[in-house]
Amino acid sequence: MEYEFRHDPASGQAKAVFSFEQQMIGPWLEVEVGHNSEMLSAMLLAIDKVESEHQHEIMVTGKEYSVTLTKNDAYIQPNTHLNGSDDLPEALAIQELHIDENCISACGLDDFRQILLSWAKFTNN
Repeated sequence: MEYEFRHDPASGQAKAVFSFEQQMIGPWLEVEVGHNSEMLSAMLLAIDKVESEHQHEIMVTGKEYSVTLTKNDAYIQPNTHLNGSDDLPEALAIQELHIDENCISACGLDDFRQILLSWAKFTNN
């Protein structure tokens, strides 16, 4: 999986850019996690719960995106996919990504944990 964290030169905001197959992970990190250490901790705890089989699946619904964690994978999708709306989240619309509104980005649970830890280090969370 290819991704890069960088700071926007104009705003100084942390940005996450992912390969096409996982492109929704970037806006999810920016919008839902950002510098929020509580959200980061909650996601890492949720990963631990599904890995230890205390729960088979956990869904975390944010402002614009939802994450579904299973024993092996993490799935990120815009909430518009869940409610049937045709409007993309603002973070995706601004980036003018050429995606299907029903698109779901997925990655392995171990990779997802590493992404979260790398994001925390990058944003000093």
